[in-house]
Amino acid sequence: MNDQPTLQDVLCSGYEALARKRRLPAEARFAAARMMACRTPALGGHRHYCPAGHFETCSYNSCGHRACPQCAFLRMASWLERQQARLLACPHTHIIFTIPEELNELWLANRRTMAELLFKAVRDTVRQLLSDRVYLGATPGIISALHTWGSSLVLHPHIHCLVTCGGLTDAGEWQKPVKSCLLPAPVVKSLFRGKYLAFLRAALDRQQLRPPPGRSAAQTRSLLNRLGRRKWNVRVEAPYDHAGGVVNYLARYLRGGPISNHRILAFDGETVQFRVKDYRRSGDSGPVRRRVLTLAIEEFLRRVLMHVPVPRMHLVRYYGLYARNCTERLNTARERLGQQPYTTQPPLSVDDLLLRFGPSERTHCPHCHRALVARVIPPVSRAPPRSIGFAPAA
Repeated sequence: MNDQPTLQDVLCSGYEALARKRRLPAEARFAAARMMACRTPALGGHRHYCPAGHFETCSYNSCGHRACPQCAFLRMASWLERQQARLLACPHTHIIFTIPEELNELWLANRRTMAELLFKAVRDTVRQLLSDRVYLGATPGIISALHTWGSSLVLHPHIHCLVTCGGLTDAGEWQKPVKSCLLPAPVVKSLFRGKYLAFLRAALDRQQLRPPPGRSAAQTRSLLNRLGRRKWNVRVEAPYDHAGGVVNYLARYLRGGPISNHRILAFDGETVQFRVKDYRRSGDSGPVRRRVLTLAIEEFLRRVLMHVPVPRMHLVRYYGLYARNCTERLNTARERLGQQPYTTQPPLSVDDLLLRFGPSERTHCPHCHRALVARVIPPVSRAPPRSIGFAPAA
């Protein structure tokens, strides 16, 4: 077994066999090709050397794909820094909106449409309730992030929603919630269920949703009607005094795909062992237990590639005071809360991030401490390796 197996190791070993057996979507094939080429000569890189000849090192370029665990850290750190700078100095509530597993087949057949309607249903639910003076009567700040996986990599679409416990009124005053709990969970569940099902029915009527394989439009409508009589899983957490912890939690899932390399424990060429959270055995109040799950290589890769995002779809949305075009109102709210105005921050670069940890082998010679000189290493091929293991598109 490998000492420190990575997702790249598993892909290089088993992806071609999977691609021959399954008709993978184009985004999954492209993601696999990029991740297999990540930090290899195929993408080129840089040679760093000491001017006095004491030291030389070579580093290859990262693929930059948002599903690649090797490329997650810089993007995650940059996003996290921007969000921490924008957060309002007030308590925040974390709400998790989950759709029933009976909708998984419909999701797989219409991933973009289902995700867009899910974001819309979450946004409209929170906006409608918090615009009511019974709960708040003001405009809150909302950050919504889509996750499609569970700990064992099965399909589990849900949205994490971070909401300010308070908002800005039309008169420009900061309004606190009426009650200690921002929103009652039963009301949120009922309204969210009604909105999402209504959006799905309308999309089905306009033929914007395709019924999953083996189902007709009438059977899909019947399923939606049955789900309208069931309780849905929406969890409203107690308010957090500081939202930084929840933002840190969201950041870990926004880049790097559904599994990080440190969770992969062993790989022998045929099976993959990785850590998963066992929520069923943990109980409601105890700590989350962890166990080891073993999957055949093809099943493991199928689950991982199932969660590659649809191209050009934003997995994080900002509404209310946190919306991109609402900086003026956000700064008004910050003034009411005693904060300085928010100013747009440039994204972090690799060198900026490295300098925060002091001189390193990438920036300075470990012997004479001179700044290293960088030279470009051209890629083996100018074009990205799009053709690795490709199968015909579905």
